[in-house]
Amino acid sequence: MRSAGDAWFKRIAFAFAASIPVLLLAIIVLLVKQSWLSIHTFGAGFIISSVWDPLADEYGALPFIYGTLVSSIIALIIAVPLGLGCALYLSEVSRSKTKEYIAVMVELLAAIPSVVYGLWGIFVLGPWIANVVQPFLRSIFGFLPIFQGPYSGLSMLSAGVILAIMVLPTITAISREVFNSVPNYLRESALALGATKWETVKIAVLGPARSGIVGAVILGLGRALGETMAVTMVIGNRPEISSSVFAPAYTLASVIANEFAEAVSDINLAVLIELGLVLLFITVVVNGIARLMVWRLTSKVKARP
Repeated sequence: MRSAGDAWFKRIAFAFAASIPVLLLAIIVLLVKQSWLSIHTFGAGFIISSVWDPLADEYGALPFIYGTLVSSIIALIIAVPLGLGCALYLSEVSRSKTKEYIAVMVELLAAIPSVVYGLWGIFVLGPWIANVVQPFLRSIFGFLPIFQGPYSGLSMLSAGVILAIMVLPTITAISREVFNSVPNYLRESALALGATKWETVKIAVLGPARSGIVGAVILGLGRALGETMAVTMVIGNRPEISSSVFAPAYTLASVIANEFAEAVSDINLAVLIELGLVLLFITVVVNGIARLMVWRLTSKVKARP
């Protein structure tokens, strides 16, 4: 009787585990089926084309891929140092009770709806970036093409800053847990050998926690790649590729959200579904690279004597 129960438990647990890849495969098959008209019509040229003209039924995904990747990279450039610095302060530096209040405030950022971030971006962040940040950046780095062009509150830079704020709780919370999981004897060993506080953190904390840090950053990147509403409200929604972060742009998630309800032709609907397929592919590739990096870092740590 006991062996029969164990067998049933094993089958049920396997069914639960197998349902996840089956669900992912079902989503991929559905997206491919619904977007087949676009795939058959435009082929691989859809990915590298920058033309977006629904009236002429000419479509290209490159401006949206560019906007998605660049805005996410800007978000990580801002959020990773802030998130890691905050996590190090909370886990390694501060010994006061106020750190718990700071941790709660950081985690509360994740509870704010994205539409609220979008409204704040339109009325507060956007004008501040256009009137203060962009002139400051242009005065110092104006010789670079990415900091040239007219000032605009609805821009790639605004979207990147909004995304940075939205992914900050994820990076901070996970990094803090990773730092707290590092054994204390590593810190004590470094201090016993005469290491300073910074050297202890660098050698005994950041080193063993590298794989966890990579995982935190990739989770933040995944959130940034798929964010829709807040980005739609502040990025400007212009399907163009510009070398300047001051210019408006568009993302894959934003164009799907904006135009899906207005798609009237079969080809237009198929194109938008194919954009969703492209976004899914980018997300899977990013997570696959992250898993590979974590595996390699973990293997190197285990291989050390």
